[in-house]
Amino acid sequence: MSSFQTNENVVPEQAQAWVLQSIGKGAEWIASNRLKGGVSAAVYGVTLRVGEDSVRVVLRLFDNEDWLRQEPDLARHEGTVLEWVSRTDATAPQLIAYDETGSLAGMPAVLMSHLPGAVDLMPIDQAQWLDELAAALSRIHLTDANDLTWAYFTYQDVSVWEMPTWSVHTNDWAQIQAIVRGPRPAFDPVFIHRDYHPTNVLWEAGKISGVVDWVNACIGPAGVDVGHCRMNLALLFGTAAADQFLEAYLRHAGERFRYDPYWDVITMANFLYGPPGVYPGWTALGVSGLTDALMAERTDHYMKSLLQRL
Repeated sequence: MSSFQTNENVVPEQAQAWVLQSIGKGAEWIASNRLKGGVSAAVYGVTLRVGEDSVRVVLRLFDNEDWLRQEPDLARHEGTVLEWVSRTDATAPQLIAYDETGSLAGMPAVLMSHLPGAVDLMPIDQAQWLDELAAALSRIHLTDANDLTWAYFTYQDVSVWEMPTWSVHTNDWAQIQAIVRGPRPAFDPVFIHRDYHPTNVLWEAGKISGVVDWVNACIGPAGVDVGHCRMNLALLFGTAAADQFLEAYLRHAGERFRYDPYWDVITMANFLYGPPGVYPGWTALGVSGLTDALMAERTDHYMKSLLQRL
């Protein structure tokens, strides 16, 4: 994987200059730190002095050249979505500026406001935590986004998707392969976050204070968001937590949502570029006890639960 040269905690000078220029008002750079959890881009918390005030902002530098080759409009995508989401009820960062090509910041970049709260991957009351996650997602799906130009697509070519070779449950995975390669069901398009999972949700005083990482937001099936979060929950905690989240989402969405296990299956398939492994963002945020072997075991278990639903 090729990438621009970025220091773990130091924002490049050209990007610093762009941030100060974007803020204006004689802003001064005080400090920055690399935020934990993100693995596909360099995300920094930046502290500035603007007049007599201390201002906290967030800077995302798209330093993954492979990703940029596939989606060269990443900064414009997230910037446009943040501008658009600010006109809705979704709790998201406010856009300050974006540099699509990197001509000003040194690499494609998005500058946004800082939201209060922190990621919570070890909740005291997991049932309440799951209910809050589901309620927030159902509200996102209520957003009217008919004029958004980005549309859902699968990250892998599902027509040639190969069943895993790491699992001994070959007959079950063969059924999954047939579903993945088969026809896609009709769906009612809604606004989806596209990367909704616990690492992208901030909490404060037991309540969700914001949702971040909107670079993949688009128009698509609500089931993709539900399935993406369920897959993450299945790996983090097991299938039971993923099922609890689904039950909570069904309660909050009501008649607006018709569950189809297909979207769980297609989302799971898009996770599997190889043998399941521990997501580095989880360990960076303090989760312990996860192993690659456990991820494979939980993936198999979740897969079998989906076959039962089908």
